Amino acid sequence: MLKFPENFLLSLFERAVEVADPMRSLADHLPKRPAGRLIVVGAGKASARMAEAVEATWGACEGMVITRYGYGRPCQGIEIIEAAHPVPDAAGVHATRRMLDLVGGLGPDDFVLALISGGASALLTAPIEGVGFAEKQTVNCALLASGAPIGEMNVVRKHLSRVKGGQLAAAAFPARVRTLLMSDVPGDDPADIGSGPTVGDTSRPEDALAVLSKWNIEVPASVTEALRAGSGVIAPSDKRLSTTENHIFAAPAQSLSAAAEMARAAGYDVRLLGDALEGEASDLGREHAKLATAIARDRGPEDAPVLLLSGGELTVTRRGDGIGGPNAEYCLALAIALGGAPGVHAIACDTDGVDGSADIAGAIIGPETLTKARMMGIDPSAALSSNDAHGFFGSIGDQVVTGPTMTNVNDFRAILIF
Repeated sequence: MLKFPENFLLSLFERAVEVADPMRSLADHLPKRPAGRLIVVGAGKASARMAEAVEATWGACEGMVITRYGYGRPCQGIEIIEAAHPVPDAAGVHATRRMLDLVGGLGPDDFVLALISGGASALLTAPIEGVGFAEKQTVNCALLASGAPIGEMNVVRKHLSRVKGGQLAAAAFPARVRTLLMSDVPGDDPADIGSGPTVGDTSRPEDALAVLSKWNIEVPASVTEALRAGSGVIAPSDKRLSTTENHIFAAPAQSLSAAAEMARAAGYDVRLLGDALEGEASDLGREHAKLATAIARDRGPEDAPVLLLSGGELTVTRRGDGIGGPNAEYCLALAIALGGAPGVHAIACDTDGVDGSADIAGAIIGPETLTKARMMGIDPSAALSSNDAHGFFGSIGDQVVTGPTMTNVNDFRAILIF
């Protein structure tokens, strides 16, 4: 019997975060520092750490990146601007305008290094003509609450933007652009990371309207009119992208592999369920509970403990007014479905330290989770129904709070069965 399963699960999560730290993973993907004018730009929850890693190799650089409040890092020359995430604010709008000005007017001998990680969709904010900032905020909030998968949300975001969908790279043309990306999206498609500011896109404004209709998202009339009038999203074949290259240097699979290696070295039977799982968080929690229960039933007394690892990006359709993100909601649904099954413990956290909009990475559960809640007079099912998973785990003391991790390779989930 493992004495401290919670500590082991936490150590696996810490390992997953550690290997994705840009200070460890980015330098090998930098070219030799260009001889001409160099400008570094970027956005995302890991972008300041990425900028710090660049200057650790290249020395002081000209440029600016936009990151989430509290996620800034000390840099020698690159300006770090903090703005709101996941709902944009005026600081992000002003900073994005400055970034577009910074890369405008460059020549073919100039070089732009773009640093993009998850969170860039909210932090890079430049609404298209006819859409006000307040209206953009309204649409963003509605998308986050809809339960739509990240790929479909990004279609809408791109066509309502003057910077996403390849438009940042187009603004820098004819300068050479090399983008280093940290993936936080299922499938690691560069076009989906931060809504692809340096990556062309084949979607059309009509596709954005179809997403809004599919998920019953009501938007101001001005948004509908602006989308019907077209957008500036850049096609992959556009000449303005001919001097741009995009490279993913860190992805969820690497972090899951590192955690798996650590567990195997300790004698665990590791089973990878995939690094790109999507869907409703509570549904996947219930599905994984069935899998864990079956494994526990079939294990022999001499069999090694089993560890189920998975990643990806789950969604939550808001039905209540509680505080909860997809990782916490997954854990709560998992705990309820397990019903206190002995020998099953689990953790689910976002590697950026932010689950949904809360400054909480996620949660951890065990056989005693439901008992602890009921002894405190807390109804787990009611908490799940009102999307209050963070409130639930906060009350019983089972939240995982890391603070800013300075990285972002999506969700990390582990179920330990012994």
